[in-house]
Amino acid sequence: MAHPISLPQTSQSIRVLAADSTRMNNQLLADALTREKRFQVQEGEPTAAAIVAAAETEMLDVVLLSPALEDNATLGFQVARQLRGSRPETRIVMLLDTSDRGTVVEAFRAGARGVFCRSESLKSLAKCISCVHEGQVWAGSRELRYLLEAFSEAMPMRLVDASGTSILSKREQDVVRCVAEGLSNREIASRLSLTEHTVKNYLFRIFDKLGVSSRVEVVLYAFSLDRASAQPARGTVTGEGRSLMARSSPKPAQPVGKSSAGSETEELSS
Repeated sequence: MAHPISLPQTSQSIRVLAADSTRMNNQLLADALTREKRFQVQEGEPTAAAIVAAAETEMLDVVLLSPALEDNATLGFQVARQLRGSRPETRIVMLLDTSDRGTVVEAFRAGARGVFCRSESLKSLAKCISCVHEGQVWAGSRELRYLLEAFSEAMPMRLVDASGTSILSKREQDVVRCVAEGLSNREIASRLSLTEHTVKNYLFRIFDKLGVSSRVEVVLYAFSLDRASAQPARGTVTGEGRSLMARSSPKPAQPVGKSSAGSETEELSS
């Protein structure tokens, strides 16, 4: 089990674009976020072209993006996919009116590194932005469950790089499928006729190949990369984040990462 960590402390300012569904929402959101001294907030025009242009020219760190743009309920997802391909270093947080399954799953498929429900507080939003900027993933237990279910339903999958070469061996992909189903190391070992020690070794290699540090990130990375492999023009997800903690509503989502003792080992032991 990974250990909670405090909000990342950094003296570096975070360049944020408020890309909500209307100009009024943008202004209110930007005004609220400018109270946080560590944010440099830009108020964007609520159009797909303006958002993409801002991301291309302003060297943004985080884009707060609404799925609904220009009277189109899903245009924001298309924008997210475009940004994922052209500006993969810019992290996206989708602003959701409700955390329904379809919207949450599509947000992560589009390349979002976090989903934030508008019913939560501005304080939580500031924390979400900071954590996503630090490379973590932001979601709650319900959102995570939706993602795991969708990942399981999407099987079989094959993780490939930009050249179409498999990233993981067949056995490593078997282990990833088991992780996506929420199986423990013991259960994985039993299903695949392996020892628990061998399962841990596979997980170490999978973590290393994908550049992640937790079981949840393995699922997030595999889910996004598999989706992207079917749409190569839209880019891929880097998998740079640290980890994600499931939570129970109505508590705000809390990211987790490696403890000083090294939660990666504990993560592998779960």
